[in-house]
Amino acid sequence: MTKKNNTMNTTMDGLNKISPITANQEKAFKAWHEGNNLVLSGSAGTGKTFMALYLALEDMLRNPHIYKRVIIVRSVVPTRDIGFLPGDYDEKKEMYTSPYKGVCAELFGFDGAYAKLVASKKLLFETTSFIRGNTFSNAVIVVDEMQNLNFHELDSVITRAGRDCKFIFSGDYPQSDFRHKDEKEG
Repeated sequence: MTKKNNTMNTTMDGLNKISPITANQEKAFKAWHEGNNLVLSGSAGTGKTFMALYLALEDMLRNPHIYKRVIIVRSVVPTRDIGFLPGDYDEKKEMYTSPYKGVCAELFGFDGAYAKLVASKKLLFETTSFIRGNTFSNAVIVVDEMQNLNFHELDSVITRAGRDCKFIFSGDYPQSDFRHKDEKEG
């Protein structure tokens, strides 16, 4: 990804304008802007998470009458159970949010961007461990590290979508944390 003309151009609500730099990124941007859901697959460092968050945040900010928030969903492999970590649920999932804090800091140009989005209820981070029973409406749902979702988790995530939702799945199948073939069939 590149910053437009190698400079930070700010769009609505302080989101810096980002442009694709590869043909595949261009295809993803075009497909998203045409209203499609996305599956972003590629090796480490190709900008999948960065691009997914940018497109999701841009859509939410551009269409606040449709999308009220961006929801990041991630599996907490390898345990699926975050009970071994100290603290309450929010403290336990904190260790999984650092990539998104960095991306938000770059996209908005300041370190507190992620916290500000969370505090304003524009951004929500969920693990697949506790997603059942929720219905998400008016949201762009970013499913990150999709290669680590088993079938049950994938089904749980997809069936959480309510009215006016779009999905971006991102991940890299060869980077799966699963050890057994039957786990990878999600």
